[in-house]
Amino acid sequence: MSILILAIESSCDETSAAVCRDGKILSNYIANQTVHEKYGGVVPELASRAHLQNIVPVVDAALKASGCELSSMDAIAFTQAPGLIGSLLVGTQFAKSLSLALDKPLIAVHHMQAHVLANLIGEEKPAFPFLCLTVSGGHTQIVLCESPLKMKVIGETIDDAAGEAFDKSAKMLGLPYPGGPLIDKYALTGNDRRFQFPEPQIANLDFSFSGLKTSILYFLQNAGKSLAHKEEFIATEKERKEFIDANLDDICASIQSRIISILLNKLRKAANETVVKDICIAGGVSANSGLRKAFKELGEESGWRTFIPSFEYCTDNAAMIAITGYYKFLNNDFVELDINPSARAEW
Repeated sequence: MSILILAIESSCDETSAAVCRDGKILSNYIANQTVHEKYGGVVPELASRAHLQNIVPVVDAALKASGCELSSMDAIAFTQAPGLIGSLLVGTQFAKSLSLALDKPLIAVHHMQAHVLANLIGEEKPAFPFLCLTVSGGHTQIVLCESPLKMKVIGETIDDAAGEAFDKSAKMLGLPYPGGPLIDKYALTGNDRRFQFPEPQIANLDFSFSGLKTSILYFLQNAGKSLAHKEEFIATEKERKEFIDANLDDICASIQSRIISILLNKLRKAANETVVKDICIAGGVSANSGLRKAFKELGEESGWRTFIPSFEYCTDNAAMIAITGYYKFLNNDFVELDINPSARAEW
């Protein structure tokens, strides 16, 4: 018998619903929230309110696109953690209500686990065990995956995430939110070797991006004349703006190049230590064209089989919740109605 899963994702500022049959995605509908643009970042209360407005039409659209009836679902999967607690509450309560009304089992999904398993959606899938570099606005991790439900984080950031480094750098450059994709856009025509930013020397397979962000801050406040800390910055506000305007493409390319090198140098080290040859990337930052290109080139150089989810499965989406829910269903991994969402959660 076929297994139909309805999945709901509401961890941050995208409301998404998807339907999958036997691990194949039939529909994946996403409603984005533009209300946060004028604030330069996601406002949790506004995100929660937007989820309340979006969730019914989004689920309805996903069901219609799949050609399936709500009553035919075999289980309801939802993002239980981590994320913004108000946003998670909307998706969790909606999923609980459907589970209760339909008398169908409930499946709780860890958001970061789902990002990793997005690599199992396409026709070409990595073989177990595989490594996954998971990069998003709030997380940067290297995960060793031995099976769909057996994963181990072998490296992670000790401070800030790669996606945050992109967005904060964009903000320092005066770019509108979300700034990460704009850095990628301007980097396409820039010289990535023109400005040299430091690469942190962190032990083992862990990452750090706080020092890089600080060096970018001083670099911009000094109009490119120094990476070192100065008690009194040597550039005026006018000089800083003129420097950024005149060199935006090269600055973006240089920032992006350093973030990518930090990520891929650790990934190369992880692959060498684990002797794993199937390597994946996932998460919102895996949509970055520079990272995708550099990752594929490193894979060819290293003899890896490389895998990257389609763009629609890189950012937050319910398809990755559905595929995770499918494997949990096969394992009878269900939860009771008293389950609560969590802003933070261990693997």
